[in-house]
Amino acid sequence: MIYPDLDMQIPDELGKVHFVGIGGSGMSGIARMMHAAGVRVSGSDRSANYNTKALAELGIQVSIGHAAENVGDADTLVVTGALWQDNPEYQLALATGMPVLHRSQALAWLARGKRLVSIAGAHGKTTSTGMVVTGLLGLGADPSFVNGGIIESLGTSSGPGSDDLFVIEADESDKSFLLYDTAIALITNVDPEHLDFYGSRENFMQAFVDFARGASEQIVISADDPGALEVLESLRAQGGELPAIRTFGESEGADVRLVALDDSGPVAFEVEVLGADGGVERHRAQLSVFGRHNAVNAVGALAVLTGLGFDAAASLRAISEFGGTKRRFEFHAEVGGVRVYDDYAHHPTEVAALLDSARAVVGEGRLIAIHQPHLYSRTSLFHREFAEVLEQGADRTVVLSVDGAREDPVAGVTGALVADDFSDQSRVAYIDDWQRAADYLAEIAEPGDVMVTMSCGTVYQIIPQVVEALHGRFDADGE
Repeated sequence: MIYPDLDMQIPDELGKVHFVGIGGSGMSGIARMMHAAGVRVSGSDRSANYNTKALAELGIQVSIGHAAENVGDADTLVVTGALWQDNPEYQLALATGMPVLHRSQALAWLARGKRLVSIAGAHGKTTSTGMVVTGLLGLGADPSFVNGGIIESLGTSSGPGSDDLFVIEADESDKSFLLYDTAIALITNVDPEHLDFYGSRENFMQAFVDFARGASEQIVISADDPGALEVLESLRAQGGELPAIRTFGESEGADVRLVALDDSGPVAFEVEVLGADGGVERHRAQLSVFGRHNAVNAVGALAVLTGLGFDAAASLRAISEFGGTKRRFEFHAEVGGVRVYDDYAHHPTEVAALLDSARAVVGEGRLIAIHQPHLYSRTSLFHREFAEVLEQGADRTVVLSVDGAREDPVAGVTGALVADDFSDQSRVAYIDDWQRAADYLAEIAEPGDVMVTMSCGTVYQIIPQVVEALHGRFDADGE
């Protein structure tokens, strides 16, 4: 893995920029923004996907597969943190002395001179970013933005705007969120992870304290999340001047408080907004997405928008137009009455929230989870927690092999760790072959069931096999 040098001076002029891993959700958004700004851009990725195709249609040269010659006449290399150190394009840049920017540094370059809204947190930051962007656009603003996922209603993860506002999803995994000159910091939650980088829970928590303290105008932070409350307590205990602080959530005393929640379908709720004069406004909202967590995300987005000076009622109406982001409970197919969804959930807290939301969709059917553990380090650390939330939230679970991504395999760390921790082994199956897994899923499926793939890895790629197997099962049955 490649980490950003937080002390590096980012050049004012980048020349031609080559992106290694350009097909990633974050990287593709930054590349698109640089292209829109008139920068000559090229890139490469190990395989083609939706993003590489979209970039090529813009006229950006995209090479599939990594080779030194892909770099061409580039002046600056941009890399994703997940890149292997032996990547030939990266090694060429090191050998020739070409400036190498981490993707977060490229994003900081794009956002220079802007009034930056940085959205961070262990969970919910992609959705929250999409809600803030959707809200601003609905209110007549024209922000620039770079999100970690495609905003469904916009069909893109990034876009240039004419306003001074710039909204970004800020990544905490490698401290890169400390690079940004943030005006308004939104912290959705603080759930310690990435301890392989931080070394300790204390270091992780302090990074969020530093991120919040770096905001020049306002800190918007959860009033519900224990980690966020710990950060808030540390901010105040460590002293020094702080920007304005606004809290949001369901807790008593939250400045923007979620009340009267109805998550039996697309989530509806009421919200109480504390005004500067001490008065409280109450408004009702109806979203088009599911789940309590999305109601909380919406209230956090509302806190940002009202903190920017927008009317609360108008802001809620604008946020309600948010239709989700790709790979966030995204519907793919229905075969024989079995619906197949995909989601990015890859941490126990996210999986629990996803399964809770999915229950509103299932109705009388069963919920079948297709879990691909992501990273050997995360699987080793959280296999018991994954088993617990999957067994509690899903009726049946199929566990696949680990997607190691940037990590080398670790002996004894497989998807079996998760499956073996189920107390009721009849409700789980560990299957490391995707075709066998797809066939098994089709075999156990019944009309009314909902299947959900879950991981930030490659698990979505099993969906065509699952759909084909379902057709084989139900078409053969004449259903």
